[in-house]
Amino acid sequence: MPAPTLYDWIGGIETLERLTAEFYRRVQQDAELAPIFADMNPDHPAHVAAFIAEVFGGPKTYSEQHGGHPEMVRHHLNRHLTETQRRRRISLLLDCYGQSDAPQDPEFASAPVGYLEWGSRLAVINAQPGAKVNPHAEMPRWGWGETGGPYIPKGTK
Repeated sequence: MPAPTLYDWIGGIETLERLTAEFYRRVQQDAELAPIFADMNPDHPAHVAAFIAEVFGGPKTYSEQHGGHPEMVRHHLNRHLTETQRRRRISLLLDCYGQSDAPQDPEFASAPVGYLEWGSRLAVINAQPGAKVNPHAEMPRWGWGETGGPYIPKGTK
């Protein structure tokens, strides 16, 4: 039996929307991150949830309605993000995730952490002066990585 997508395992768009809403609620109270998102569109958390959903194997809503990976890169241009801000963002995201009703099993948790490391480092690169958007950049796809799927003890479904 093939492993479920990360999107299915986390609980779909509803879980991702709750996580991103909580993250951006906390961002507004965070001295390091609040200035970056001060002019954030109220729909931003839902757009980010749609992006992550697609990356995790869910519907292609972000590509079809919001421009795909090139548009996400475009949102980071000239933001001058720092390594300190990147690490603070990951820390806050992990706090939100750890305090959520999302699956906490180590096999699953390692996949979003890997994606956050990769994606946040890419965001910093794309936020520096002179960064360019590749209009043909494909949407990243993230999977289970080394674990190959969720841990399901023998004798259970």
